[in-house]
Amino acid sequence: MEAHHEESTIDTHLQQRSPRRLKTRRARQLAVAAMILLLAVVCSWIPGVIGTAGAAILPWLGLGLLAVLVTAVFLARRVIVLVLVPVVVWTLAMAPTLAALPVSGAEGTAPIMVTSQNVRAQSGGAAASAAELARSGADVIALTELDGESLSAARDTLAADYPYSSAVGTVAIWSKYPITDAEPLFLGLGWKRALRVDVRTPATPLAVYVLHAASVRPGHQHDRDTMLSGLAEAVAADPASALIAVGDFNATSADPALSAIRAQADWVRPTDGTLGFTWPAAFPLARIDQVFVRGLSVLSSTTAPAGNSDHLATMTSITP
Repeated sequence: MEAHHEESTIDTHLQQRSPRRLKTRRARQLAVAAMILLLAVVCSWIPGVIGTAGAAILPWLGLGLLAVLVTAVFLARRVIVLVLVPVVVWTLAMAPTLAALPVSGAEGTAPIMVTSQNVRAQSGGAAASAAELARSGADVIALTELDGESLSAARDTLAADYPYSSAVGTVAIWSKYPITDAEPLFLGLGWKRALRVDVRTPATPLAVYVLHAASVRPGHQHDRDTMLSGLAEAVAADPASALIAVGDFNATSADPALSAIRAQADWVRPTDGTLGFTWPAAFPLARIDQVFVRGLSVLSSTTAPAGNSDHLATMTSITP
């Protein structure tokens, strides 16, 4: 009888301790998950390969943090404060890339629409992209990743409505207004994948930079970083009072490699309630096509498909 009583007591203690152990194990697992996510967020601030990779996944880390936070609320409240640390850090890291609200321009001042798209070389879709961007009412159209055939096709498509143009390497620009002072840019490399022009808009002379940054592959991003640094230096030395830089930067919005250009011009926030992801077009996961302005007000900024490119086009309405 006494043995049976002792066994019953042991079973009761085990039943009482088992839920506690389960809660403790869940709390530890959530704490570890939160710290791993925190480390991933912090990586997005580190210059170089680590920062580029961290910035690429940064927006999506928010989903993981949300899952951990909700789980902690229901199953392990003791670690909520710990979980909130990476949530706050993630919010701070994302803040420079969040959307903005559209604004109204001053009366009597006509806005200028600047569009840009990577048309994907050898896709055969440059003409379709050019035609669709023209139908959007754009005043200035910039295209990147052009080969000889796609450049010729885009020229034929835009010649009637956009009589002013300039091209170099894999980039080109078309405008309804006169283009002057076209200047190919090396940006620290031995070949030209960037261009600067002055567009004589009715409101003000507008300096326009078009960039097709070098690609980023694991262990190979020096050329891209060199081009982005070169662009920042060019913009810093540019005396233009109104300036816009567009194109395929091959860098996501939070990439540390953009810090130099961010110091010289304002990164244009999407105004359509999204993060402005541009690639891949079928299911955008990242914004690698960027827009920067200086001395201009941004009325709206959004993205749209055009042609059969794997990039969405950026569409930015600006005014002096």
